[in-house]
Amino acid sequence: MASDLDLVKLYSGRILALAADIPHLGKLDSPTATVRKRSPLCGSTVSVDLIVNDGRIVDFAQDVKACALGQASAAVLGRHVIGRNRQEIETARDQLRAMLQADGPVPSAPFDDLEVLLPARDFSNRHASILLAFDATAAALVQAEEAA
Repeated sequence: MASDLDLVKLYSGRILALAADIPHLGKLDSPTATVRKRSPLCGSTVSVDLIVNDGRIVDFAQDVKACALGQASAAVLGRHVIGRNRQEIETARDQLRAMLQADGPVPSAPFDDLEVLLPARDFSNRHASILLAFDATAAALVQAEEAA
């Protein structure tokens, strides 16, 4: 059972600051791909629109309805997503999952800001929400490749 101190560490000032400043909120007019992902456990949702050119994300928008942890993860993604390709997003997602679920290391740069979510390791009920933005973006990149 999580203590009050654990919850204070989990919802740190850095997490709350990220959650309050999510880049690329909204929708794109003519996206290459759009994907909506939902966590059945908590009901969090993330919708992602992206435009891809030569396999790289050139424009991106997200609609995030998630807890502060999911919002913080989406904020880190939003800061670094432009210019990334499918492999880079999938690697970051897989590293984030390993960090949370298998005591793996912090994801590599430029997504190393995700270290702020290390205290969430002990809260497995939050992992799906934390991964949503990365899952949706990776799925949208697959959709864009299939449409090309």
